[in-house]
Amino acid sequence: MRFSFGKALLPIYTVLALIFLLIPIGYTFAFSFNASDKSNIVWRGFTFNNWTTVCQAQGVCDSFVNSIFIGVVATALATAIGTAMAIALVRYRFRFRGPVSLLLFLPMATPEVVMGAGLASQFLTAGVEKGMTTIIIAHTLFCLSFVVVTVKARVASLDPALEEAGRDLYGSPAQVFWRITFPLLLPGILAAAMLSFALSFDDFIITYFNSGSIYTFPKFVYISAARGIPAQANVIASAVFILALTIVIVSQVFASRKAKKLAAPIS
Repeated sequence: MRFSFGKALLPIYTVLALIFLLIPIGYTFAFSFNASDKSNIVWRGFTFNNWTTVCQAQGVCDSFVNSIFIGVVATALATAIGTAMAIALVRYRFRFRGPVSLLLFLPMATPEVVMGAGLASQFLTAGVEKGMTTIIIAHTLFCLSFVVVTVKARVASLDPALEEAGRDLYGSPAQVFWRITFPLLLPGILAAAMLSFALSFDDFIITYFNSGSIYTFPKFVYISAARGIPAQANVIASAVFILALTIVIVSQVFASRKAKKLAAPIS
């Protein structure tokens, strides 16, 4: 068999890309075991103490809890509003429907620094003090477009005949929605919610413009980077990555098993 450089190029590129992406993650995980004192830039020895004393570093756990709280609230608001908007845009005809759909894509295409600065100037003009509330509002508006786009695709794929069957069986509009429409939309809603939470938890630029004195985990990491991020922050980052990786693996395993059951012949 003749050697093909073209066929070998893709696997080589894939491996190099994975190594490039995993180097920062590996560095973060390794330095979560660094026996550092104040600076976590130079390796000073191996220790498990950072994993058992995560909250001893000032501000690490507080900023992490803030990020979780903001992410949960912003995700709940963006998912609820975005789902309603997605259903309205797909199922109903109204004036300015086209411009509204177009405008929903603008936050996704607009640089975060523009959106963050714009929201900050609006809060300043309105005399609203920056803090937890302004961060939640900013994150909700930022995540809303992603939720609408995700759920909208799910709504468009639904068969209206299923809802018509529910109405033919004398189901009220509320019963048809909660017993037929909502369960069918649930996978798309959950996907939108997970994406929204990830965007909110990870965001720094919009948060920095609208946070005031409140610290989120990305903001804490940025402020601490000049003197070396505390090893305890690396512990939290590593734990979040391990948790996300576990969720992905478990979901893939369940999806694979479900696909095999559906593909299996009925005896």
